[in-house]
Amino acid sequence: MRLAINIDHIATLRNARGGSEPDPVEAARICEEAGARGIVCHLREDRRHIRDEDVRALRRSVTTRLDLEMAAVGEIIRIALDVVPDLVTLVPERRQELTTENGLDVKANKRRLEEAIKAFHEKKIAVSLFVNPVREQIDAAREIGSDVIEIHTGEYADAGDMQLQSRLLAEIRTAAALAKSLGLGVNAGHGLSYTNVRPVAAIGDIDELSIGYAIVVRAMYVGLDRAVKEMLSLVQHT
Repeated sequence: MRLAINIDHIATLRNARGGSEPDPVEAARICEEAGARGIVCHLREDRRHIRDEDVRALRRSVTTRLDLEMAAVGEIIRIALDVVPDLVTLVPERRQELTTENGLDVKANKRRLEEAIKAFHEKKIAVSLFVNPVREQIDAAREIGSDVIEIHTGEYADAGDMQLQSRLLAEIRTAAALAKSLGLGVNAGHGLSYTNVRPVAAIGDIDELSIGYAIVVRAMYVGLDRAVKEMLSLVQHT
């Protein structure tokens, strides 16, 4: 199982003081040296953390795989087509939200998403759609040409009791198996932490986990290198 690190909140901390430190590019380098197989960043429309220049600098420096999370809107699509990340992950986005709250409604937005996917494929950029573990959304993702789905694990991560968490984990497992049977790559992420990641990491049909906030928080206490290695030990030794 691969681990990709989302470095958005390195940029959040930098932006709090308006300077240049901590540097997302340096953070990405440390993550890769610690064993991460990919770097994730989300270029939001409001630029609340990652900025345009960060994406370009990361494209020059990342040696594993750069995954650009983004909404399927014209301005951000144009930037992605210019930068050419290894993967774009299309996510829903609301200005008021603290973090991505839900999966894409692929079924209701097929035409718009299909047009974006075609544009990315023309530049040989692979596309992932961030979806809830729901069959109709996964079927729709396959129908419009997505290469990968990323299963939204937020509801599982926030589950208040073991019975609910177990049910939601089963939904993730079923969704991952369905996506694989359709020929899609399968990633998963959102809300995963050192305390809840093992059961998800044990799902064999998931290729990659995307984790950010928990690792950045842990890094404040033990350093980024150790925080990444501790998460890797959980993800790869289930």
